[in-house]
Amino acid sequence: MQITKVAPAAKTPGRYNVFVDGQYSFSLDELQLVQSGIHSGLEIGDEQLANFRNESEFGKNYIRAIDLISRHLRSEKEIRDYAKRKNWTPDNANRVIERLKEKGYLNDTVFAESFVRARQNAGKYSRRRIEQDLRKKGIANNIIQLVLHDEVSDHTALQKLVAKRYNRYDDINKLKAYLMRAGFNYDDINKAIADYQNNLC
Repeated sequence: MQITKVAPAAKTPGRYNVFVDGQYSFSLDELQLVQSGIHSGLEIGDEQLANFRNESEFGKNYIRAIDLISRHLRSEKEIRDYAKRKNWTPDNANRVIERLKEKGYLNDTVFAESFVRARQNAGKYSRRRIEQDLRKKGIANNIIQLVLHDEVSDHTALQKLVAKRYNRYDDINKLKAYLMRAGFNYDDINKAIADYQNNLC
């Protein structure tokens, strides 16, 4: 087999389409192309072609992962789950994740810190609910304990949420159910509502 043509990809700047025996075969980014030593007229075997196509998939998968993270930060588990949904090979998934970590794009501690800040700013999630959500994101317990420091308190968040939501419910039990879904403790909810009602008097 012979590489018969290497041409810039029309729809994807920075990638190059590689043709083998006159037919499109795979694409590589500029760095991959240089490192591979591919050029027109190069003779290759089946094993080399398979390796080049694997590199092509790795490059595409890496770009997809970068695109995901550019929208908002992701945990490692989220990237692995995405890789499974898209049927990436385990080897490619591991390589993508390692490259993301090397470049500083994937860091569970940074992700967890950002997640906690966002949830606190929203003002409607308990510490327990935030911890549960972090576990679902695959965040390790030591990182959770690091980011959920003493400043993450349910008391203030619960008071603000009761004040904000109290008049939206015609049935106080519906308000309690909402607050319990947000992860707050039942006794704390009752106390916060009672305090709010006392302040209305």
